[in-house]
Amino acid sequence: MTPADLSRTVLHAVHRAVAENALRAPVPARVRVERTRPGGSGDYACAVALQLAGDAGLPALEVARILRERVAAEPGIGRVEITGPGFLSFTLDAPGDSDRAVLDAVREQGSAYGHGGALRDEVLQFHHAREVRAAVTADAVRRLVVSQGARVRISCGEAGEMGAAGEAEWGLLGVTVDAYGTPPVTSPADPSAPLIPVRPVPAGATARELLERLGPDATRWGLLRPASHDRAPLGDELLVQGEANPLFLVRYAYARTRALTRGAAALGFTPATDAAPYESSVRPLLDLLADHPRVLLAAARHRAPDRVARQLEAVAHAFFDFHDSCPPLPSGDEKPSAAHRSRLALAEAAGTVLAGGLSLLGISAPTHL
Repeated sequence: MTPADLSRTVLHAVHRAVAENALRAPVPARVRVERTRPGGSGDYACAVALQLAGDAGLPALEVARILRERVAAEPGIGRVEITGPGFLSFTLDAPGDSDRAVLDAVREQGSAYGHGGALRDEVLQFHHAREVRAAVTADAVRRLVVSQGARVRISCGEAGEMGAAGEAEWGLLGVTVDAYGTPPVTSPADPSAPLIPVRPVPAGATARELLERLGPDATRWGLLRPASHDRAPLGDELLVQGEANPLFLVRYAYARTRALTRGAAALGFTPATDAAPYESSVRPLLDLLADHPRVLLAAARHRAPDRVARQLEAVAHAFFDFHDSCPPLPSGDEKPSAAHRSRLALAEAAGTVLAGGLSLLGISAPTHL
């Protein structure tokens, strides 16, 4: 990572902090980073927190903490420290170290990669109408915010789909509700937790109709992939077995990663994150995997499961580009090499992220398609 790269990374962190309402200050046109002076900490230092503190109405140390959270996991950065009155000091990874760290984290954390505790102090009360898209959206939002440490309670109104049959159909869609009826603005159990309405554009169909025509996975994807303020297309295109169907693309990419693992086992080799440096052509996939924790946190904060769906589509496209340009399995009489072991590690990490993201959307990830 060059000083220019680091400057752009810090500026991107400022943009994210402002977009997520963690920081309320004008975004500077550029951020200056400088080599650390003799006796200082790290490789580079930046005074942007002191620059923003006045406009943000926060101590510089608090601004530095907000930015550190958004920079520390970026590829190429090994460590971020806060020094003095609010300077950010950066220690950069050796080339390749950040990529290995991402893949090691995915392997160690599995489907929980990207989960965290940023919302652990929040108690959230969601309420939705008795309508299938609202119910599925609230359920997906619950999964997202819980993955970031929040505690959640969901209530549902009385209008719309009623009866035991409707309850069973919602259960087939993975939806659970904690209470029925319109609750007070704040919960008696926790008066500090205000009621948060979940109001996507209605589906225009009942759970029964959608389940009979599409099944649970395609129904959930069709309801969650569009932003909540957009109409949800729920046609038969959701069942097409082709790469033009994003749901099929994502699940096929996952199934392909599992097939690669089986193929490697048959050839007698396993993945290794330190086997060989990665080709430059795999950079888009590596960057998406490194960015996955940030995407999940942003989706949780904005109550936007559609962001996870778009992330999974991007990972699937990048995986197939990588797979075609850098095959993880040897061909013909070729022997497995260090490059194949490192590519297999990347493929398995992509599969883990795809499966974990689908799980947060309440959608299954079959190993065969």
